[in-house]
Amino acid sequence: MKLSCHTYGTHGPVLVILHGLLGSSDNLHSVAKDLSPHLRILVPDARNHGRSPHDPMFTYQAMVEDIRELLGDKGMERASILGHSMGGKTAMMLALDSPELVESLMVVDIAPKPMKPGHDEIFDAMRSVDLATVKFRKDVDAALVARIPNWATRQFILKNLKANENGGYEWKLNLDAVFQSYEEVNREIDAARPYAGPALFLRGARSRYILDEDITKIQELFPRAKVSTIPDAGHWVHVDNPKAFMNTIREFLAIPS
Repeated sequence: MKLSCHTYGTHGPVLVILHGLLGSSDNLHSVAKDLSPHLRILVPDARNHGRSPHDPMFTYQAMVEDIRELLGDKGMERASILGHSMGGKTAMMLALDSPELVESLMVVDIAPKPMKPGHDEIFDAMRSVDLATVKFRKDVDAALVARIPNWATRQFILKNLKANENGGYEWKLNLDAVFQSYEEVNREIDAARPYAGPALFLRGARSRYILDEDITKIQELFPRAKVSTIPDAGHWVHVDNPKAFMNTIREFLAIPS
């Protein structure tokens, strides 16, 4: 699958940045822009997200194949991979399956363990909106508020809206395919052989996605992994504490501030 992809920077090592579930490449624009003076950066939309094509197949293996194809199309033999949440699991699987492609691995606030479903209310809310009757963006926000009272979460979801040619709105993402594959998104990442390259796992101090008891499993699969806790941050580590997040990434990649 040919992914939609933003590119940043013109020289230096290659970095691929992968967004999380229900997100898009736009979520990571500030991270890519900050690092672009030192790196060539690819920030794709995952399949069924953003501007990338829709397909009923929505598995980590398919997303890994998409990144392999992206690197091949760009003529890039190796890259460092930075992934947040679902993008972090995609990055882990790529490193474990194709270590020859991965110079280094950075995983943001996700562990290789199976995750408990946490988006059911969001899916229910999005699927309940009758977009055929919507004329204004604020109408979608009003339809979501009963099930998604948190304003910031609604704004994140509303980034998936786009105007259509009929003067109404539709979801950018393939909501049905993502919903049907939600169990896949939450599954464990495992492998017969570990990834021997350098790895960094970043977790938010207020997040529960990477717990202390998860570190043993992380280091089994990624024996060179370091786990760094970013203070004053939840799951959206790069949004909640961008300074500490970027300083940790720069140190790991040996990039000057």
